Amino acid sequence: MLNKVACLALPGMAPFEFGVVCEVFGIDRSDAGGPRFDFTIVAAEPGPIRTKLGFDIVVHNDLTAAADADLVVVPAYYGADICGDDVPAAHPEILRLLREAEARGAWVLSVCSGAFLLGEAGLLDGRRSTTHWMYTDTLAQRFPATTVDADVLFVEDRHVVTGAGTAAGIDAALHIVRRELGASMANNIARRMVVPPQRDGGQSQFIQLPAATPDDSMAGVTTWMLANLDREQSVNQLARIALMSPRTFARRFRAELGTTPTAWLNRQRLLRAQQLLEESELSLEVIASDTGFGTASVMRHHFVKVLQTTPTAYRHTFGPRTGQRELAPLS
Repeated sequence: MLNKVACLALPGMAPFEFGVVCEVFGIDRSDAGGPRFDFTIVAAEPGPIRTKLGFDIVVHNDLTAAADADLVVVPAYYGADICGDDVPAAHPEILRLLREAEARGAWVLSVCSGAFLLGEAGLLDGRRSTTHWMYTDTLAQRFPATTVDADVLFVEDRHVVTGAGTAAGIDAALHIVRRELGASMANNIARRMVVPPQRDGGQSQFIQLPAATPDDSMAGVTTWMLANLDREQSVNQLARIALMSPRTFARRFRAELGTTPTAWLNRQRLLRAQQLLEESELSLEVIASDTGFGTASVMRHHFVKVLQTTPTAYRHTFGPRTGQRELAPLS
């Protein structure tokens, strides 16, 4: 049963992600039928803890207060794994606390870059994990014994949960509540926080897709491709515009842009469709036609394949608001 929750306070931690943990687990919601956790904040060295934004949070409890916790949470922080050698390494007693928590079967949760501390403690070895998409490659390089999934909001692997960036910490925390206390308790917290109790999709929907760089030798043809997204674009046609043979064009394109012309074109069509969904009230069929997908069903296929969400759900989350409306999960 999930009862006692301990959140680590770390030098360089991100206040928002720390606040997410406090919001989910630190508020008594029993008056409205929700859970009440025995919540505590601990630090290796109690006292003022300097946050990423330069202000201090004063912590009174040392790590012994977390020795019997059912859940130990690591908020986002910016330690040596990300910032380099000018940042102090993880405190050895914190690493010991995390290892002991995992060994006794307690839940361990990291939010965003907190996954690096779990990796330092060895808790990610042989497990799947995730972190903010900006750091997934670094996490995989730093801890090769873990399998990093860059496209999900969170990963659970044998009571170790790693969340992606920022708000995905809410998803990861509510997942643990749901697993331990049931959907009604998770829904109760989500309702009070005015967030969806469970979002679909993955963090790839929040990653801006790259466009061509203006100084590459493909700039002319990629500019034409972007200006004509609604038209059919074959490799032979693009090669003629670039004044190359199709074979040379395909080889040069991949060498300079890291992908095939077709894959690059589909990404740019997707990026344009995202922009139209965010900024316009155009119908899905019109957007699909204007971006070269042809039909809404084809566009939906590409959204689900690349962004793990649908155009309708994407518009609901990021689109223009004509008035107040309730936040709903992606579907």
